[in-house]
Amino acid sequence: MKLKTVYICANCSFQSTKWQGKCPECSQWNSFNEDVINVGKNDITKGVVRARTALSPQKISNIEESAPRVQTLISEFDTVTGGGIVEGSLILLSGEPGIGKSTLTLQIVDRMAAQKEKVLYITGEESISQVSSRAKRLSLKNENIALLYETNLENILLTLESEKPEFLVLDSVQVMASTEIPGSAGSLSQVRYVTEAIMNHIKTNKIATLLIGHVNKDGNIAGPKVLEHLVDTVLLIEGERDHSIRSLRAVKNRFGPVSEVGLFEMKEEGMMEVSNPSELVLSERPKNSFGTCLTMTINGNRPLLMEVQALVNRTPFGYPKRTASGFDRNRLELLIAVLQKHTNLNFSDQDVYLNVVGGLRLQDPGADLAVCMALSSSFQKKPLPENLVAFGEIGLTGEIRPAFRQKERAKAVEKLKLQNVKEEKLLNQIISS
Repeated sequence: MKLKTVYICANCSFQSTKWQGKCPECSQWNSFNEDVINVGKNDITKGVVRARTALSPQKISNIEESAPRVQTLISEFDTVTGGGIVEGSLILLSGEPGIGKSTLTLQIVDRMAAQKEKVLYITGEESISQVSSRAKRLSLKNENIALLYETNLENILLTLESEKPEFLVLDSVQVMASTEIPGSAGSLSQVRYVTEAIMNHIKTNKIATLLIGHVNKDGNIAGPKVLEHLVDTVLLIEGERDHSIRSLRAVKNRFGPVSEVGLFEMKEEGMMEVSNPSELVLSERPKNSFGTCLTMTINGNRPLLMEVQALVNRTPFGYPKRTASGFDRNRLELLIAVLQKHTNLNFSDQDVYLNVVGGLRLQDPGADLAVCMALSSSFQKKPLPENLVAFGEIGLTGEIRPAFRQKERAKAVEKLKLQNVKEEKLLNQIISS
């Protein structure tokens, strides 16, 4: 075995013999990580001749449907996954530290243990006593749950062969390593090798598996991109630590849509489902306050009422500040430029702060209109009607275009007995000063 130190891009897996600030392949900055690879010949493969056999393709009409799903009876989770967990699938669950990954995982394990005879939870970050203590705090006492502390891949695979679990949890992929290849746990080569080995085993034995992963400082899933390509489903838990609301969304899903979002509220009892988020938004909304506006967004098949708050204040410095929480900052600057160009509002000497209430993330272009109205309300210090809901996409020429699935949003507003703004009257009556 001959080892060599290389630098591998975490974004595109490009290899370089020296560290570089910018990847020449994908132009990503500060993406190179040091790793060790084997450049020598492997004695095991010497003299091995691969057999060549003609394969028999199958007609697509003769192929049976995919494996059945198992519902966890956590409706928000089942909705995001597309109806439940598919047998033999590999699900990657990721999120920031302390966001609720372990709590939600234990709740899923408890629901699966009620339907499966043998559920195995392998932890490499916490001791089994820590996991057991958390389960007791959540009042989870299912006898079908077995705990194991292990980080060695070969030992894990041997355990799976002997125990033959029906549902598996691995926490987490970044702390597990194999002795067959060089590199420490969490390195690019180890993460890739461990994931491939686990995937091959569970696909062969049809074991539904939940794999826990870390995120980097940018909020993206840590490790090589091949990690996301290998798994069947990628779930991401988002939210602010200072807020109790957590959102679960699918970044990738081979067995369902990726547009669905599940909402949870972190409590002492665990991650509790938020069945009516619109009611929660309306109950906590301040009255007679300027700089706030409601918007109706569509997440998958669910209309969701959200509140946008804006604060516009004269800056004491020469360059105004633009800050956005839960909203794209570049999109905010674009909307400010449109308002300044097509209305009498002047933001050139104003600091602008935008926040999506509840620690949620708003990526819907249909929320442009609500953002503009909140900015206008704060700038003019005029509160908007409390029952006013605005949605529409703002163009660079100042026009307001209908939002995606406009009629469904309007019907959801009517059910809540709120007032939908008429787009053609907005620029002249509300946004203009």
